[in-house]
Amino acid sequence: MDVLRLIDTMWVLIAACLVFFMQAGFAMVETGFTRAKNAGNIIMKNLMDFSVGSLVFWIFGFGLMFGTDVGGLFGNLDFFSMGSYEHLGLGISKEAFIIFQTVFCATAATIVSGAMAERTKFASYLVFSLVISALIYPVVGHWIWGGGWLSTLGFHDFAGSTVVHSVGGWAAIVGAKVIGPRIGKYNNKKSNLISGHSITLGALGVFILWFGWFGFNPGSTLSMGNPDLVGHIFMTTNLSAAAGAVSVMIVTWLKYKKPDVGMTLNGALAGLVGITAGTDIVGLPAAVIIGLVSGIVVVYVSAFVDEVMFIDDPVGAFAVHGACGVLGTLLVGVFATEGGLIYTGSFELLAVQFAGVLATALWTVGTTFLLFKGLKLTIGLRVNEDEESAGLDLEEHGLVSYADFEIKKEKIIV
Repeated sequence: MDVLRLIDTMWVLIAACLVFFMQAGFAMVETGFTRAKNAGNIIMKNLMDFSVGSLVFWIFGFGLMFGTDVGGLFGNLDFFSMGSYEHLGLGISKEAFIIFQTVFCATAATIVSGAMAERTKFASYLVFSLVISALIYPVVGHWIWGGGWLSTLGFHDFAGSTVVHSVGGWAAIVGAKVIGPRIGKYNNKKSNLISGHSITLGALGVFILWFGWFGFNPGSTLSMGNPDLVGHIFMTTNLSAAAGAVSVMIVTWLKYKKPDVGMTLNGALAGLVGITAGTDIVGLPAAVIIGLVSGIVVVYVSAFVDEVMFIDDPVGAFAVHGACGVLGTLLVGVFATEGGLIYTGSFELLAVQFAGVLATALWTVGTTFLLFKGLKLTIGLRVNEDEESAGLDLEEHGLVSYADFEIKKEKIIV
């Protein structure tokens, strides 16, 4: 057996396990940042994101993403991923590549769960999860990673700031806008704080995500053939996350006179999202800068979405994944050691990055808007007021997640 193929396949499978474990991280962040009466519903949605996504991506999405290119727009349909995919030139087994791409697909879908938490019908969310995994995500993936039109232009998104995170982020803000805010979130043009029930769970989720990102970014090499590159990606990933957390701590300390714990946790995630596009081709100082700027962006975009746009995004999914995904992708055009603005003085790469960001936004916003509007007009997108007030755990799943504790009854201001 080819020893290098064996090592590379083992590395990709280990990385896939780390990325899969990020599902637990998302579940803990979303559960901790929302109310106890919806904890079981959020866990169920995260579980089904991966379960439904795994099946539909294998049946349909993988071929659409990585099949032989059709006009630069999508891959040849290949039901059940039966093709050889020799055109990809893989140095690992096809099945190892499929599972690695599956866990990435599931990440994009899961991002949306938190933005629409505490008021979305479970059945409607399942339909969304199926469609994003089968169609919306794979099309963007083909453009960038599958040999599509953006890849031929030289667009660079190494591990998915755009493919995964901004797709999830754009879908999240569209879903949150279409479904509307939670009861009591806004009154008289004023945003009311609806606190999550466990900052501890939220923190655990962020640490799990940070850990999982060491599979997300370094694993995207698909090989251990260049250990120096893998080590470099580990470093840029970690430095950007750390800088994002420090940046948000300082900004919120200055802005609110106290360092905000929840926002600082999101700052670490912002740094991770921001570095993901260029983690392989930016230097260590640039990674720190990307993390610092991502931290500033997540604070002010979160405030803008909540206090100006009046869009209720309970976990800050758009600010973290959408805004910082866009930012990180654009900053590749500035800091890339090959082709970046500060190294070459040329705007060419930056222009290509901008084109990719814009195309992804238009595709994702358009398709998800039609999807959510269609669900709203047919089977319904939102639970009724009584169900929302009682909690989705009880009404959608017939359970109480914290059976030995008394759930606080909230006084809703309308």
